[in-house]
Amino acid sequence: MAARPTWRGVIKLALVAIPVEIYPATKSGKSIAFHQVHEPSGQRVRYEKVVPGIGPVDRDEILKGYEVSKGEYVLLDPEEIEKVKLESRRTLELTQFVDLTDIDPIYFDKPYYVTPADDLAEEAFVVLRDALKRTKKVGIGQLAMRGQEYVVSLKPCGRGMVLETLRYADEVHRASSYFRDIGDTKPDPDLLDLAETLIEKKASDFDAKEFENRYIDALKKLIAEKQKKKGKRVIQDDEPDRIPKGSNVIDLMAALKKSLGDKEPAGARKKAAPRNPAGKSTPVKKPAPARKRA
Repeated sequence: MAARPTWRGVIKLALVAIPVEIYPATKSGKSIAFHQVHEPSGQRVRYEKVVPGIGPVDRDEILKGYEVSKGEYVLLDPEEIEKVKLESRRTLELTQFVDLTDIDPIYFDKPYYVTPADDLAEEAFVVLRDALKRTKKVGIGQLAMRGQEYVVSLKPCGRGMVLETLRYADEVHRASSYFRDIGDTKPDPDLLDLAETLIEKKASDFDAKEFENRYIDALKKLIAEKQKKKGKRVIQDDEPDRIPKGSNVIDLMAALKKSLGDKEPAGARKKAAPRNPAGKSTPVKKPAPARKRA
């Protein structure tokens, strides 16, 4: 069964309109679904839509309501919401072109694949794709779908393009409020050399296939164990979670060297000899007198 597009419309670049379709580029990963169960009876807990003083109600009788004052709502039915007049429901107009590095990664949200809607749209689609490649730019615009308008970026990807929804500025916490207690400490040059060498040693190309969801595998193992023990409690790890504390410079130096296999990096700086306390000079020992021959 062919995938259904999430959005159909046109990408507008000045007077050029390119009919396109977009599809989700990602899917939900492995997960374990849990239900809430009433332990004494072993029955699953159910949820019902209820109105105080009336009881359970049919879903057909439920509308979306916006509270304008305490207990007073403006009611909207789905058709009214769907018909909100917004040009970006069918048109993605590219209003800016920026370098990819200009967009902080924290703003990226969800990716979608973009394809031409038909054979007639392909030529214009390819022209836009290759123009973005050659200029090394990313298109920016706004697009409405699923009851929300998003800021989006558009960039080349193989034969097609990738559209990514971006977070609005008010959806991102300011980093300064979290980082303000971090001091202006300068790192020890030798430690920095060791850390850089360790990073270079472990440098490689990213391959998502190398990583698996180990937590899901562990949960499946726990569920299988519990089945064998017929519901008896199973604790695989009764050690409390301990958050590692920061270590001193000597421990950090030793740990970094050990991580490198006790090898000094070629560019590592040698430590200076320790100074004498209080600036005292060290007395020079006189050589012992030579023994006279008998």
